[in-house]
Amino acid sequence: MEKKSSKKAFQYDLDFRKTNFREHPELYRVGVGEQGVLLVEPYKSEILPLWRFRTEAIAQESAEAIYKKFETYLAEQDFVGADMARKYLQMGFTRARRYANHASGKKYTEKESDYEPETRAYPYSSGSIHKKNPLRPQEEDALTSEKAKAATVFKAYWDQARQHPEYLKQKEAFNEKYVRGK
Repeated sequence: MEKKSSKKAFQYDLDFRKTNFREHPELYRVGVGEQGVLLVEPYKSEILPLWRFRTEAIAQESAEAIYKKFETYLAEQDFVGADMARKYLQMGFTRARRYANHASGKKYTEKESDYEPETRAYPYSSGSIHKKNPLRPQEEDALTSEKAKAATVFKAYWDQARQHPEYLKQKEAFNEKYVRGK
């Protein structure tokens, strides 16, 4: 049975190596959460080098730089760029939180069967809730560690970006033109 594709769903079937989304914004979809954050060019190449979260100070510098790009994209009426910058701010929060909660970066414990290639079908790799793997215990300092502080920095910028009036206006116009208008 073939899955029905939504007009709003992120389109993973595109050739991302050959697609310039600045030239072809009609191909972009916001999707859910951080979808496409490491695929959509030229934005990945413009924003990824700015993305760091090792310490609170590094996260502050990174989030400020990414938010500045976000504002620049909005000023240029480049919604795709602004949305990608928003996704990097979101990813700064989620990745820093992951490492604050689990120093190894791994949320689930692996089972012996997780190492068998035939059981690691995409999109679920080793250590997935879908494979009924147990959750690793949270770090004792998960709410006070340097990574937790870095996550807080990114969360503030992410919240600011996703509630920005111009972002919301451009998102609505983008969806009207390229998603609902099709």
